[in-house]
Amino acid sequence: MMHESLRESMTGLKGVGDKTARLFAQVGVHTVGELLLYYPRDYDIYGEIMTIDEASRHEGEVVAVKAMLVGEAQLRFVKKLSILTLHVADVTGQLKVTLFNMPYMKSSLKTDRHYVIRGLMQKKGAQLFMEQPRVTTVENYEEVRGTMQPKYPLTKGLTNNAVTKAMKQAVAEAVHLEETLPDALREKRNLIGICEAVRKIHFPLSMEDFFAARRRLSYQEFYDFIYRIRTLKSHEDALKNGYPCIEVAECRRLIEALPYPLTNAQKKVWEEICRDLTGARVMNRLVQGDVGSGKTILAFLSLLMVAVNGYQGAIMAPTEVLARQHIESFKELIAAHDLPLNPVLLVGSLSAKEKREVQEGIADGTYNLIVGTNALIQEKVSYQNLALVITDEQHRFGVRQRDTLAEKGGDVFAGVQPHVLSLSATPIPRTLAIVLYGDLSVSILDEKPANRLPVKNAVVNTDYRATAYKFIAKEVAAQHQVYVICPMIEEGEMEGVENVVSYAEKLKAALPNEVRIEILHGQMKPAVKDEIMSRFLEGNIDVLVSTTVVEVGVNVPNATVMMVENAEHFGLAQLHQLRGRVGRGDAQSYCVFINSSKKEEAAARLEILKQSNDGFKIAEEDLKQRGPGELFGVRQSGELAFRVGDIYRDSELLKMAAGDVDEILVAN
Repeated sequence: MMHESLRESMTGLKGVGDKTARLFAQVGVHTVGELLLYYPRDYDIYGEIMTIDEASRHEGEVVAVKAMLVGEAQLRFVKKLSILTLHVADVTGQLKVTLFNMPYMKSSLKTDRHYVIRGLMQKKGAQLFMEQPRVTTVENYEEVRGTMQPKYPLTKGLTNNAVTKAMKQAVAEAVHLEETLPDALREKRNLIGICEAVRKIHFPLSMEDFFAARRRLSYQEFYDFIYRIRTLKSHEDALKNGYPCIEVAECRRLIEALPYPLTNAQKKVWEEICRDLTGARVMNRLVQGDVGSGKTILAFLSLLMVAVNGYQGAIMAPTEVLARQHIESFKELIAAHDLPLNPVLLVGSLSAKEKREVQEGIADGTYNLIVGTNALIQEKVSYQNLALVITDEQHRFGVRQRDTLAEKGGDVFAGVQPHVLSLSATPIPRTLAIVLYGDLSVSILDEKPANRLPVKNAVVNTDYRATAYKFIAKEVAAQHQVYVICPMIEEGEMEGVENVVSYAEKLKAALPNEVRIEILHGQMKPAVKDEIMSRFLEGNIDVLVSTTVVEVGVNVPNATVMMVENAEHFGLAQLHQLRGRVGRGDAQSYCVFINSSKKEEAAARLEILKQSNDGFKIAEEDLKQRGPGELFGVRQSGELAFRVGDIYRDSELLKMAAGDVDEILVAN
């Protein structure tokens, strides 16, 4: 049982009032215990102060130099963007500094004082420069020099300083965290205790502290996750098929009538799905394949099969925009081929009257194909005979959700659960898939339709930006659309990387006035995100500047360019998923990876993407390339994102945890 101090509300901490508590609630933190699990996403590591000459040998790295202002700072405006340019120098050299949207710095900087300028060291010819560095006094920098300062995920109004102050109080309560790993197992795997790990992950005194804490917390996440899926598997094995199907002519006729032939991989997977639906046990299958490999038509065929057998089927999408796109494409297929399906959409934005009417039609069996979001299990809806649930990029759809759906279908007392088919474009190496998908039957789509043009890839450095902007303008002029991905949302989150808000302003200054630019990121409300993606889908936005929230997104055939800033901060598998947002139409598509690092290993990693469009091959390379010595970097998103662990970087730890779980389950 959780100690009472960990259940205490956030307002019990000094300096956290009702307003700040509401901000914490927006990021899912309501209690002191939840705050302790709100881990840093990165650290500011404040190194030694360098001379400008020393710093010049660290191109592509974040460095700190001590220098004085030379001459007068120059302030100019390009559209709504303010650009402050200044030069600083020490006895070893000179450095150009550019600050965006900080006009007030012009009057605050004095020519007779030393400052510490900390940012990404860049070079163009003989010119050394930094863009948007932090400029502080020498005294302020000395206070943090040599430390690792935690940087937390934030929301508007919640500052890193506020989280850090609250966390310093909360870590005192870490002594009350319950140790769940046996002492013998911790000793065997050289793992520190949970209390020590939580303290050190928030405030490490050294890199050794950090790595020890991360190792323990990553192992714990993997252990808990694998334990759940192993017990889930044993639960599934006992479930009989309560909705037996027979193969139907409607599916065969649709396959023959499609304007394209199914690939051999699609045919093989369809046979596997048919065997599940007609077999003795309930289906729990994952279909894993690259974007564009043809998962959606297999989902539709599965829904058609259960409908012709007299049952209902539902497909749950991660976003409302994607749900709407699914139902429109399904309606086109139904009308074109006169299929016995009556589809309906159930999403959160429907009016109360619309929801009531939809729910009545689902309950009485009027609708046999239901498309929706989490509203499918959250809304007050009952199904007449729900036989199949398809989840799109939500493959960790567990027992609790399936029980909820079974209850809605009215068969829970008979021990009957619907079949579950999960679709995923996340490329996972086979060696890890065996561990991660231990509770699932896995099907692989490793072919793409022959008529798809492969995406053309380019890996370039920051000098290419001006050329890239011209190319973007050219594609927009040709009536195409563009994605630009930045690692961060707002300025100040991570030194030396681009953020969505500032980058959009820079693009507006660089591109013609008629180019319509919008931003998108994960801190926006779901309704706002859906509205922006709908406008992009409809062609009312030319350039979408976004974080990685678009990696699981809608099908926008008109998008032909994907440009990823600071590409070296992402994993290869994640970059490949981002690339999958383009190349979905008839026009030639392009992906530009901008590498801001000068390190050879960063260039070598990105070169893999340039050479291959095969997601599974790239995932295997990602597994080889990641090293245990890496810091967090940009967090992976999606269903297999752990709080601390990384399935690529920590793959050996993942396999270790799986082996330990299996030993314990056998012993028990």
